[in-house]
Amino acid sequence: MSPAPRLRARTLAVDVTGDLLTRIPDEVDPREVVAWLREGDGLVGWGCAAEVRTHGEDRFAAAERWWDELRGTAQVEDEVRLPGTGLVAFGSFAFSPGSADPSVLTVPRVLIGRRDGLAWVTQVVVEGEPWPPGHPVELLGRSNPHISTPDPLVESEGAVPASGWPAVISRGIDRIVAGEVDKVVLARDVVVRHDLGHVVRLAPVLERLECRYAATWTFAVAGLVGATPEMLVRLQGGRARSRVLAGTMRRANGIPLPAEPTTGPSDPRLHLVSSAKDLDEHAYAVRSVSEALAPHCTDLHVPEAPYVLELPDVYHLASDLTGTMVSGATSLRLAAALHPTAAVCGTPTDVAARVIGELEGMDRGRYAGPVGWMDGSGDGDWGIALRCGELAPDRRSMRLFAGGGIVAASDPEAELAETEVKLTAMRHALGLATR
Repeated sequence: MSPAPRLRARTLAVDVTGDLLTRIPDEVDPREVVAWLREGDGLVGWGCAAEVRTHGEDRFAAAERWWDELRGTAQVEDEVRLPGTGLVAFGSFAFSPGSADPSVLTVPRVLIGRRDGLAWVTQVVVEGEPWPPGHPVELLGRSNPHISTPDPLVESEGAVPASGWPAVISRGIDRIVAGEVDKVVLARDVVVRHDLGHVVRLAPVLERLECRYAATWTFAVAGLVGATPEMLVRLQGGRARSRVLAGTMRRANGIPLPAEPTTGPSDPRLHLVSSAKDLDEHAYAVRSVSEALAPHCTDLHVPEAPYVLELPDVYHLASDLTGTMVSGATSLRLAAALHPTAAVCGTPTDVAARVIGELEGMDRGRYAGPVGWMDGSGDGDWGIALRCGELAPDRRSMRLFAGGGIVAASDPEAELAETEVKLTAMRHALGLATR
């Protein structure tokens, strides 16, 4: 790993209204676009001032060592001083230590942020480089005219065709029934390619995700793009928070939930909160997160029962865990301690990870790994890379991923249907769902 460069960063308060994504220039390399958005606010940036790629069991620790060196020598001017200002790194980490896909921590050259009505622009240069000409506020006058136009794409089967997926699930159930593992999360992929062989642009994908899935966290890091409903960990001001999702039901025709639970058979809350399969799957996931957070937190609050989270395509059982930090760990170190949760791997973790490697037939890459950002204080947000796609090195194709938790009561055909529902988010974002 090469030494971290010496950087200069300056953050200025600005007035930003409207869609942050429209500021992304169309000519930017899509692998250098970064984003973390929810309900229209968050962070959007581009360019690369510094980057490190790591592999193996040491991928998290090596990235943090690099970040410690980088922030220790950086010169930072920050007149805003909010989470996400000053020097900020975006990260995306491989699910498996054995993945051929590198984990990435990157510092964008330009970052536009907005939070609670306050907005800022951060510019970063390598020591010895001049600041870009003009005032940073000039960046805010840009508007990408092509952001609402998706690229022409075609879809093909991934490592395992849809017709073969129920057989994979059946083999997973057999391993559970045999007592080898309690729960295993199995995922499949599909491939999309640009119909004309051009580079796939990420700004239109992010725009469609952010508009339709505003309640999730829309992200982009090093060519990985998606909208995750699952916050692995947020660390801010000494408080840690994690959202666990496990247990899924398709949402029919986008019909919203009634204000209060009903006793009718059509209310998904009644099904989810009474389904032994979904409750067992959720309990495994909550237990894995609480056990990982316990060494770092006091006053750890673990809800007694989950609630139902409503998303455009599905309903999830959800639990929000919170605690007060005492270990001094950064948000990245907490993410490393939590990964992989039972929600994306299974229980016991080591056995489930081995079963995944034997049954899925693919390298997950950075799918289901931690994705997010942290600032110079170590605070930040890290989600789980779900409802996402990863650009190929040539940037002309992308793999989309979807999976589900398998327990003894799982039905193979229903699990295939669940992956199809979860693929809807990226298919919509890529303009495929409307064709």
